[in-house]
Amino acid sequence: MLPLATAPEPLSAPYPRPDSPPLLAPGAAEHTLNVWLVPRFSMLTLFCLLEPLRVANRFGRPLFAWRLLSSDGEAVVASNGVRIDVDGALSSLVNETQSGGQSGAQTRLMVVSSYGPEVSVGSQARGVIRHLAAHGAWLGGLDTAPFILARAGVLAGHRAALHWESVPAFREEFPHLEISQADYEWQGERLTGSGGAASIDMMLAWIEFLYGPSLADAVGRQLVHQRGHLATPAAVSTRDDSLPRSVVKALAVMEANLAQVLTIPDICRLVGQSQRQLTRLFMAHFEETPKQRYLGMRLDHARCVLADSSRSVSQAALGVGFTHLAHFSRAYRQRFGEPPSATARRGQATP
Repeated sequence: MLPLATAPEPLSAPYPRPDSPPLLAPGAAEHTLNVWLVPRFSMLTLFCLLEPLRVANRFGRPLFAWRLLSSDGEAVVASNGVRIDVDGALSSLVNETQSGGQSGAQTRLMVVSSYGPEVSVGSQARGVIRHLAAHGAWLGGLDTAPFILARAGVLAGHRAALHWESVPAFREEFPHLEISQADYEWQGERLTGSGGAASIDMMLAWIEFLYGPSLADAVGRQLVHQRGHLATPAAVSTRDDSLPRSVVKALAVMEANLAQVLTIPDICRLVGQSQRQLTRLFMAHFEETPKQRYLGMRLDHARCVLADSSRSVSQAALGVGFTHLAHFSRAYRQRFGEPPSATARRGQATP
């Protein structure tokens, strides 16, 4: 939920002005967004983050500027292999607050990452984040970047939204933090989101907060974007209206008991369905028995944990109810065509 704001000042220009400069220096704009690019970041997320701000500048006023940062001030390679030049180093934000260039409350930092966020983010970068948080900065993280904010200790008391694929690993590492099902969460000075196309909605919400719904809607039209929440693949798979209620309930029971594994008869009792009937329904809709489906859900969860965290293979196996590592490795290889150790190495590989 967005914080309350005073009535926004209306913008007079109803249509974009082609002569209005779309790219502004930080000192020439009313708001500046610092964007820290972590190696292997998502290019799609970066574009969806900045394009609404660029388009908004075409409506007659110098509204937004942005500055790209990296950990060391050098160019960063995105997950698609494209090399992006930056404007400075992350530590420059600390220098600004210490030198009086701007107060911490005026500093807005958005962290954009994707694969292996823990690999290239060390204690020095986390120290910068903690410094900014202590000075009242506005901090955000997209895709897997909530991991970085949480490891820096600045998400306590805030719901976190992140890419649906990373939710299992995040829940494992930060069981005390609340995970949101929304595409993004804006609570006070903390903003987290799933990244990708959902970043457009997030930026349109910021534009609306600052300047009102008319500008946000106009920017959305320019981007040919229909505002609204995006359904995650996980949500689609468990909320399919064509599935019988007993199947949906059984899937929910399985999902809630990935670590403490239930027997299929236990699940049938909780669902209120005979095992024979539930098996028939699962075969009809998934071409799998309930046992096969349950096993697949557990292995999928383990794969997400191994790919997006520093958890060991044995920890991942215990997290989905396997007490024998050999059994886990055999089932994992059968499902994914590689041993779990290979997934773990790839997920933690240096970019």
